[in-house]
Amino acid sequence: MYLSIIGGPACGKTTLFRAFTGKAGMVATGNASIAVVEVPDERVDRLAGIFHPKKIVYGRIEVCDMAPIHEGDMKNETVPAKQLQQMRLSDAFVLVLDNFEQSSPRDPVSAFHTLLSEFMLSDMMQIENRLERIMKQASKRENSPLEQERRMLEGCLSHLEQGKPLSGLALDDTDDRSLRGFQFLSRKPLMVVINCSEEMMIDLEGIAEKMRSELPEQTPVVAACARIEADLAAMESADRAAFMEEYGIAESLRGRLVSLAYQTLGLISFLTVGEDECRAWPIRKGLTAQEAAAVIHTDLSERFIRAETVAYEDFIRYGDFASCKKAGVWRLEGKQYTVQDGDILSIRAGG
Repeated sequence: MYLSIIGGPACGKTTLFRAFTGKAGMVATGNASIAVVEVPDERVDRLAGIFHPKKIVYGRIEVCDMAPIHEGDMKNETVPAKQLQQMRLSDAFVLVLDNFEQSSPRDPVSAFHTLLSEFMLSDMMQIENRLERIMKQASKRENSPLEQERRMLEGCLSHLEQGKPLSGLALDDTDDRSLRGFQFLSRKPLMVVINCSEEMMIDLEGIAEKMRSELPEQTPVVAACARIEADLAAMESADRAAFMEEYGIAESLRGRLVSLAYQTLGLISFLTVGEDECRAWPIRKGLTAQEAAAVIHTDLSERFIRAETVAYEDFIRYGDFASCKKAGVWRLEGKQYTVQDGDILSIRAGG
């Protein structure tokens, strides 16, 4: 999973990046900083206590702190090509909106729509450039691939010209697959963090709820004080609990953002276990057993025969595979089985 933290100047992006990534190793790449965050999973920890593997691997989120986006950047083409490419490769965006009552006169709702407008303008320019190239290669055959692409893109352009992001455009499965390669910015899932001052922490949920009512329907929103959360993320675990109690923080911003990212992207995790490794594998909800096997290795998908499967809760209840088989909760599933969150899988593949 690749998330980009975006926002206007002085909104607290980099502070939130530190709150999200904590002490994770950071790599600077031009106008951006990137860190990899491990996703805590109690199921992996418990299974590791049973199997004592040589290696434990959690799900991972790659987080990028992008350079600020100013109004007019897309129109003026002042966003560096590398930054634009990194944004297009993102699975989702975390948009930081500042809500410092005393120090910032900016309206977070207006900032949201300004950023979304920049994304829509970028998509329009990308579509217009592609349509221009298509016209130069135009085929006279009505149902040619280029003609189908032209009609699809013209529909997208019309939608954008009405002031609507592509995330709200209804598409059939064929067009949806075709558009993925364009990596349009306004199609990507968007999560919002309202960055508040320390004095406003007493009513963070109220602030988030108010913002949800003013932003487009179903926009995921959390409110936090990024500065306090960055301090929290930098602490040793022994000091963290006392600090959270002092500030009334029930769950860290990092934990909330991880959960929100999984929900927004529709992700679940299946598990693999053994003496060599216990591991969580994040996948999109709805994948089949054969598709999940490809996440481990493409060869396993191509040579897929069956998936040995048991739910995590059943495995913990009965204690080992032999007892699960005896209880009838261990089973063999075929290619079309839909993987469930927490499934422990072992893939049988041909030689």
